[in-house]
Amino acid sequence: MAEDRTREPSMDAAALYLEETFTDRKVGTLRRMTPVKSDGSADAARPVLYIGQAEVMTNMGPLPISFDIEARTLDEAVARFGNAATAAIERTVQQIQDLRRQSASQLVVPQGGMGSLPGIGPGGPTPGRGKLQIP
Repeated sequence: MAEDRTREPSMDAAALYLEETFTDRKVGTLRRMTPVKSDGSADAARPVLYIGQAEVMTNMGPLPISFDIEARTLDEAVARFGNAATAAIERTVQQIQDLRRQSASQLVVPQGGMGSLPGIGPGGPTPGRGKLQIP
């Protein structure tokens, strides 16, 4: 793990994509990821990928959501955008609810108050013992 921190980041020349962005300026954005070789020419050995992006308004502000769309053409990606977005939003809501449950179950409340601290008993501070004492 320490080696990962000291290494300089480098791009993988065998995994390059040309990114194009399409939007209707209303619902969301589609990104078409066309695989390319390191010289910029098309790489027909790898499939074109379509990635959808949408924002959901929350009480904390907009939450960006990205999701893969199974499609071979831009037409297919546009047609499947709504179903893929709905599924991604449902997954995100479920993950947020799971995180809230996990966070709530990690709260630990000591039994008997804070009676284990010096100078503080179960009913509050013990008279004469509330100050720091140096032996």
